[in-house]
Amino acid sequence: MRLFTYPALLLATACVPLGTPITDPNAARGTAGTQKPPEYYADKTLRYQDYTYAPEVRSVQCYVATGQPNEVFQPPVVPLGRSQAITLEFDVLGGQSQRYTAKMIHCDANWQPSVLTDMQFLNEINEFLITDYRVGINAKVPYFHYRMRAPGVKLSGNYLLVVQSAGGVPVVSRRLLVYENQVQVGLRPGIVIGGQERYTLQQLDFGISYASVDLVNPAVEVKVVLRQNFRWDNAKYNLRPTFVRDAERRLEYQYFGFENAFPGLSEYRYFDTRSVQAAGIGVLHIDPRATPVAVTLQPEASRSQQAYSQYQDANGQRVFESREYGNGATNADYADVTFQLKADQPAPGPVYVLGALTDWQLKDEFKLAYDEAKKLYTGHALLKQGYYNYDFAVAGPRGTAPNEVYFEGSHQETENQYDLLVYYRPPGTRTDLLIGYQTVDMNTRQ
Repeated sequence: MRLFTYPALLLATACVPLGTPITDPNAARGTAGTQKPPEYYADKTLRYQDYTYAPEVRSVQCYVATGQPNEVFQPPVVPLGRSQAITLEFDVLGGQSQRYTAKMIHCDANWQPSVLTDMQFLNEINEFLITDYRVGINAKVPYFHYRMRAPGVKLSGNYLLVVQSAGGVPVVSRRLLVYENQVQVGLRPGIVIGGQERYTLQQLDFGISYASVDLVNPAVEVKVVLRQNFRWDNAKYNLRPTFVRDAERRLEYQYFGFENAFPGLSEYRYFDTRSVQAAGIGVLHIDPRATPVAVTLQPEASRSQQAYSQYQDANGQRVFESREYGNGATNADYADVTFQLKADQPAPGPVYVLGALTDWQLKDEFKLAYDEAKKLYTGHALLKQGYYNYDFAVAGPRGTAPNEVYFEGSHQETENQYDLLVYYRPPGTRTDLLIGYQTVDMNTRQ
């Protein structure tokens, strides 16, 4: 789904046991499919995931700077040697600039901090003062816009970039991936073997060839993570090879129980608030006289029983821009955006707006309230001017991914992007290396 315009291993005397399976790091912390308490921002405990810790921090984007118009849609995944291309941007509401520093935390495959020292994966002191910041211009909601580049790293693997305020209190954390192609990854769309599932699921088959590198017990020690649209909340973990071809030095992953399949869902809903003078697509009404500007979106309806509708989107992402003044980084204002969802009856759980605008988490700020008389869910959030993708999700049991199918339906024809992460910890080392990475488009429109 795309927008329409727009090197040495580190030895250790004490090693972490081999063969530890990857588990879902989101479920372990209760961040997927659960309701946040009212004190969502009160807990400043560092989380090893994409997270925003302060209500004044908004519009966080972490991407690979390519110089192209759609660079903000590039996930923070780079080959070893290019980590400095990863850019982090965010706004801080208020009329006074703040002093922020950043640091890198090296993590293992399970997104737990590794035992490496800073100098084993960095060439510099692990504290980076953010000096690139600018004030928002002509905005009813005052803010400062901050920007930084990630430092260079010496090892492949998982990294957490953490921005801190005075006293070391975290305000933003983002996951970064640095990979090297030691193995050859073959990721391809598969064929769903089933009944009704073949119309609703998308399957990814893949294999890993390790002919050019010596892997010890690869069937057990190689760990993979399969993601849809670069999301962590519904990623597939603990996938073990179904065939081990020792003679060919190859691992095959072909399942028959939908372990490697995702609901295709529908193309993401969208709205355009790049102008506050005229209603964009998906917008019902704008009140530019209000402070902040008040935007009411068109009432949406459930798509669970509808046929597939093809159009181009941005895979749940968003881009900031002002039609009137250009440069969205500092010229876009903030608006109070009201969401509306028609429903004849309440859903089986709390309903939320979901997408990159929520860090792919179910946040109280994006929780909708149901009006029985109007048969309508409504909710509102403060959002920067731009083009947004989103969908509606129903919270499920603790530790489960949100149920997006309930309101969005699911179709195998939907265009989605998938990527595969391949981890390996060589014997006698203290770090999980990201030794392979590949992306594939499902139902690409190009």
